[in-house]
Amino acid sequence: MADVKKIATRESYGNALAECGAEYPNLVVLDADLAGATKTSVFQKAYPDRHIDCGIAECNMTGIAAGLATCGKIPFISSFAMFAAGRNFEQIRNSIGYPHLNVKIGATHAGITVGEDGATHQCNEDVALMRTIPGMTVIVPSDDVEARAAVRAAMEMQGPVYLRFGRAAVPVVNDTPDYKFEIGKGVLLKEGTDVTIVATGITVASALDAAEMLAADGINAEVINIHTIKPLDEELILASAKKTGKVVTAEEHSVIGGLGSAVCDCLCEKLPTPVMKIGMQDIFGESGPAAALVEKYGLDGKGIYAKVKEFVK
Repeated sequence: MADVKKIATRESYGNALAECGAEYPNLVVLDADLAGATKTSVFQKAYPDRHIDCGIAECNMTGIAAGLATCGKIPFISSFAMFAAGRNFEQIRNSIGYPHLNVKIGATHAGITVGEDGATHQCNEDVALMRTIPGMTVIVPSDDVEARAAVRAAMEMQGPVYLRFGRAAVPVVNDTPDYKFEIGKGVLLKEGTDVTIVATGITVASALDAAEMLAADGINAEVINIHTIKPLDEELILASAKKTGKVVTAEEHSVIGGLGSAVCDCLCEKLPTPVMKIGMQDIFGESGPAAALVEKYGLDGKGIYAKVKEFVK
């Protein structure tokens, strides 16, 4: 996909907030001294009176957002995923999740594609954390088109939403006339008969690349984009698993508690199926160029292709 347009989903996040600002006067954006990195600076420039820099204090930012939500505002809180979800877990659970407030969490710089910032900033546990909070919707967009649509959809629904965005530019794969984003509904990108690849985030483009390589080997892979981890589109996953009989999940996240675990929860209960989970295998990341890390940990097209081919055998 070298010739495909690429854009970081954090850029999409900032642009979508600015676009929604004119339509939603009650939209308020809060940031933790990272507006330039999270790209909420785009909204800040357009609507400075509705952007609050809370400083390096995510937990305090969450409390402020909770208060704003009780006054009828739609607050988006923004920081790196490590801090938005990790440092902030207790505040999100008790101040947003427990009262089920209408606060949206825009977490950027998630996963190993944070790159040179290293393991301390590469949050591969955030989806697992957010999935455990009752009533929390969890969305992981795969590209610019999906990220923009996800922000708008989160804006329009009531209740807490966790949105996961990345630092690195990623291929645009959803720029098609028939693309439709709906919370809780996966997208069937390619039909197949031999194996199902269920992907989310950056691995959606990788899964499509892998499917092309597998086709050359006579393996017909079905590819599903699951942008909403919670609530999960169980109907789509069950239908595909019933057809192919084998399921592979791919995510830029720990294989513990993320997309793979959500899919296994579903299949274990309703349609026991062989599953292989591709992701971070109970390890921390490391410092290095994003593309090199994606390749090293087998999350690129070639890595997924090799693992799926062996699994199908």
